[in-house]
Amino acid sequence: MDRYDVVVVGVGGMGSATLHHLARRGKRVLGLERFDVPNDMGSSHGITRIIRLAYFEHSDYVPLLRRAYELWRELEVEVAEQLLHVTGIVEAGEGIYEGALRSCTDHGIPYEAIDGRELERRHPAFRLPPELPVFVQADGGFLPPERCIVAHVNKALARGAVVRARERVLEWAETENGVRVRTDRGVVEAERLVLTAGAWSQEVARLPAGSAGALRQSLAWFQPERPELFTPERLPVFNLVLDGEHFYGFPVFGVPGFKVGRFDHFWQGGDPDVISREPTQDDEAPLRAFAERYLPDGAGPTLALKTCLFEPTPDEHFLIDVHPETENAVVGAGFSGHGFKFCSVVGEILADLVLDGTTRHDIGLFRLDRFG
Repeated sequence: MDRYDVVVVGVGGMGSATLHHLARRGKRVLGLERFDVPNDMGSSHGITRIIRLAYFEHSDYVPLLRRAYELWRELEVEVAEQLLHVTGIVEAGEGIYEGALRSCTDHGIPYEAIDGRELERRHPAFRLPPELPVFVQADGGFLPPERCIVAHVNKALARGAVVRARERVLEWAETENGVRVRTDRGVVEAERLVLTAGAWSQEVARLPAGSAGALRQSLAWFQPERPELFTPERLPVFNLVLDGEHFYGFPVFGVPGFKVGRFDHFWQGGDPDVISREPTQDDEAPLRAFAERYLPDGAGPTLALKTCLFEPTPDEHFLIDVHPETENAVVGAGFSGHGFKFCSVVGEILADLVLDGTTRHDIGLFRLDRFG
């Protein structure tokens, strides 16, 4: 029977980063992935994912983000590829504007407070309400998730890690000498276990009922009618709550089209094995309506529609902790849809926890026992 120092279940954004950190520390590590590496079955895909420093969700995220930026830049040097693309970020709307300002105040982050009129002058793609308060922060940008996963996996493999894709974990159990993991291809043993199963975390990680669920989301790429306004040099990433709905978007990058997403809070949830991945006209309609109203020069023909699965917790904060059943396992879950930017530092934290049982990073906000 194969035996490793650590087995990592799930090689998406968080799992690939954890593999990288464990292999860098000289551990014999195995990554098990149910689908491909990378894949588009969960949430670690979509060509671009936002990274932002002024965190409206809670200012306790900011120290982790500062470390995440450092680690992304270190990884860029290691793989000789740009992964962190800084465009600045535009944020507005109820909850977002106030929360971002709070993070800046708490942590001394520079920012600008302008209005929709000034935003349109600087970035003519936008047509927000002229008097709308708008928050601008220079450190925002995006990461290419597929390339980030490839970078983490390649560096882990170069240091001796083993990754096995198309292998589904069926069960795991504590043993006298660590843990045993049974898959649809066999059994492996290890000293320790890391569970980063994304939208499948509720079942795979045996989390308390209701801790994390699978939630279907939709994305669209539209052909800009004035493409010169939608380049990374001219269009910052954005995060907006308008008309009671939460939209976010990116400049043209990697594939044709200007990307828009809609954060559907607790809408089409369910079993991740049953939720439809096929996008529909109902998915496209609100994305197009948003673009036509607020970024009209970007609302040309549809070039692509995609779906992804988020895995929110009831309070939409992460789950990062030692497993409640055994000290030989740790859990990283509940990251979507705002977790990818943290992969680099979460990988470091999970490596700390599984090897040492503790971490220098403050993860009090993410403990499992907050749900009882």
